[in-house]
Amino acid sequence: MEQIKKIAVIGGTGKSGKYLVKQLLDQGIHIKVLVRNPERFQIQSSFVEVIIGDVNNYKAIRALVDGSHAIISSLGLGIPPSEPTIFSQATKNIIRAMNEFNVSRYILLTGLNVDAPFDRKGLKTKAATDWMYANFPKSTADRQLEYQILSDSNIDWTLVRLPLIEQTDVSDKVKISLEDCPSDKISATDLAHFLIEQITDSTYIKKAPFISNS
Repeated sequence: MEQIKKIAVIGGTGKSGKYLVKQLLDQGIHIKVLVRNPERFQIQSSFVEVIIGDVNNYKAIRALVDGSHAIISSLGLGIPPSEPTIFSQATKNIIRAMNEFNVSRYILLTGLNVDAPFDRKGLKTKAATDWMYANFPKSTADRQLEYQILSDSNIDWTLVRLPLIEQTDVSDKVKISLEDCPSDKISATDLAHFLIEQITDSTYIKKAPFISNS
């Protein structure tokens, strides 16, 4: 297996990011974490380097990517909510820094609402997509723009499309599809495992898999 060096993490204080950080550290992987509010990140370890800043600040993103093996982002709108264009802006900055430092692997999360060319979304997934556009039109459109930016880029990206994330240590069988979301939930523990696997797995490079529990 390819040796994993240092992983850059965005969204490490969020509901899925906390599980990701824990599992990376449990596996003895060094991480760099971008933190907007330092008081929300309490982990102190020689395996952790904290970069203070946000994804709209290219200087902070540049510091995060420099020396990293790959980038994993579980970025959300946050509390209080960020600008609805945060997703496309973050990915533009990350791709710019990745190209500067010759880093190729970028793994990130998004919702069911993002459409890809080979989708065959079922009624539930279509309904969830329509609901997002009706209630959060700007950020939902920006998620789609983020997908287009990734598709037009030269990096090895994987955009993981998710249903409801359950914050639990319980692990269950995981289903993956490139056409439709298999079910309506995913364990944060199973999600973290999947994200870490993608660092060295090329199966879903330049693809947008749906992932859920059975």
